[in-house]
Amino acid sequence: MGGKPFEDEGDDVSWNTDDELEIEDPPFDSISAVTNVGGGNLSSCCEASSSAGPSSLKLFQHFVGMGFSEKLVRRAIEENGEDNTETILETLLTYSALGNSPQNQHDADSEKKLHNDSYDKLDPDFDPKVETGFNPKIDADSDIWSSDCEENYVDDFSDSDSCPGIEETSAPLPLSDKDQKLLFLTDMGYPAEEASIAIERCGPDSSIEELANFICAAQMARADDHCFVDPFKEQRQKLLFRDFSKHKKRKMLEFVLERKKRKGPIDPDDEPIRLPKPMIGFGVPTEQCPIVHRTLPEAAIGPPYFYYENVALAPKGVWDTISRFLYDIEPEFVDSKYFCAAARKRGYVHNLPIENRFPLLPLPPRTVHEALPLTRRWWPSWDTRTKLNCLQTAIGSAKLTERIRKALEEWDADPPLSVQKYVLDECRKWNLVWVGRNKAAPLEPDEVEMLLGFPRNHTRGGGISRTDRYKSLGNSFQVDTVAYHLSVLKDMFPGGITLLSLFSGIGGAEVALHRLGIPLKTVVSIEISEVNRNIVRSWWEQTNQKGTLIEIADVQLLTGDRLEQFISSFGGFDLVIGGSPCNNLAGSNRVSRDGLEGKDSSLFFDYFRILDLVKCIMGKK
Repeated sequence: MGGKPFEDEGDDVSWNTDDELEIEDPPFDSISAVTNVGGGNLSSCCEASSSAGPSSLKLFQHFVGMGFSEKLVRRAIEENGEDNTETILETLLTYSALGNSPQNQHDADSEKKLHNDSYDKLDPDFDPKVETGFNPKIDADSDIWSSDCEENYVDDFSDSDSCPGIEETSAPLPLSDKDQKLLFLTDMGYPAEEASIAIERCGPDSSIEELANFICAAQMARADDHCFVDPFKEQRQKLLFRDFSKHKKRKMLEFVLERKKRKGPIDPDDEPIRLPKPMIGFGVPTEQCPIVHRTLPEAAIGPPYFYYENVALAPKGVWDTISRFLYDIEPEFVDSKYFCAAARKRGYVHNLPIENRFPLLPLPPRTVHEALPLTRRWWPSWDTRTKLNCLQTAIGSAKLTERIRKALEEWDADPPLSVQKYVLDECRKWNLVWVGRNKAAPLEPDEVEMLLGFPRNHTRGGGISRTDRYKSLGNSFQVDTVAYHLSVLKDMFPGGITLLSLFSGIGGAEVALHRLGIPLKTVVSIEISEVNRNIVRSWWEQTNQKGTLIEIADVQLLTGDRLEQFISSFGGFDLVIGGSPCNNLAGSNRVSRDGLEGKDSSLFFDYFRILDLVKCIMGKK
């Protein structure tokens, strides 16, 4: 056979995955919709606008979501262009400092009140104590997804010169440069006393960057002095609890300052986090591993315990940022091929003990032939795969499997190497298995459930389509891997556990705890996809859970007040678990792989916000 008979005929494939491909990716449909962790389409409040390209609109929404005014964001982008987000952020922080005045603060407070009034109308009289554990009001898909960012991160600054209807002569006297800097630092979440001391020590002509550096250095010095009693600790916790958007801006400023410092020579002790080989974390049950001991930062020590998951193969610097926000805990990188017959490279940041872990029994099959014994009969000798690649949300098409069949039927014996390479590349890319002579086929949903550690028919029935099953499974935990990490909780909570499950998906964490024999006393499950919520609720009922299941449709609706209600109702959370959407982190996403600045993956900051609020509220009890 001559020429190239096996060229891709251009299947109309629209990738919709929260995962990474571990080999070369297929063609990407440029008009495919961006989806959330549960698979639902995320609409933008500005999607009707045609005046700006997709990247410009995305950049605009990102900075507005951080709490800067739309007018200020437009100005910063126009002045700096769209390519350098760091420069845009520095410009916004500078403009915000110069534009912060009592009058502007009044405008922001008025706007905030308007948002709060709207929120009260949307969600009045929330009561977590529902006997059935199910609240129809909070279970329905939210209709305000596109405005959540505005609601939670309202503009703290206004760049307008005066309020309409007020004469210029009635405007307040301009503030001194020192007062402007003091106001800006306190608005960022620093205590007024610390900001004032910094200005006094560094001088009134010091920049915001220098003042923030001074405050951070002072806080780090106090943290190292175990005998020091921090007089501002309670004030900082109150500031965080009252308005997280200011806290987020302060963290972003600190992050920018630290990045600027790192532009010099690289400190060998401060290199970016690197992925280990082999990817076995702090140990896996199937491999000989050295004994590992770790010491957690004091701020990270539970209760509550927490567990965060995302794709390991993220853009450079993402895991450094995640680790920095989650109390400087070193991520544990694990490939699930050490637990099952399919690869799944993931990073986990948690404060759980790492000693005395144990696996779920019986151990799952670890090769393709053990997991799918009927395929052994038809498996060609030249296909040397023993494990599958990472399980995705999409499957190979019927046209693809037909092309493979036709290519192989032309040869009575083993096909030539060129044909073998074509077929093997497609089989690896789409996780095809052999179901007959010259017949390759994608995995069935039931087989994907088994490989990921879920019970049979976990995603089947109840009006859930075959496509939805693949999508939900492709975005889930690998249950055996997660259960191995969570196994240390069994002896800690023999009477049951209270769980806050963020980005719950199809309930991988809940299934893992149940399979470990840890009773679920109360589960607050937050998941945007109605399909996934239905799957979790069905599993809850079919397994006769005795505890209470409370469902909420969106993490951005989980406020400090609601968390206080939950914690006062059942005494706090034992475990906060979740993996935020990785649409903008996964290697298969060649269109919007924007890291934690991406529309979906920026929801990581909501995980951090909620975890920090839980720790703050429980710390006061």
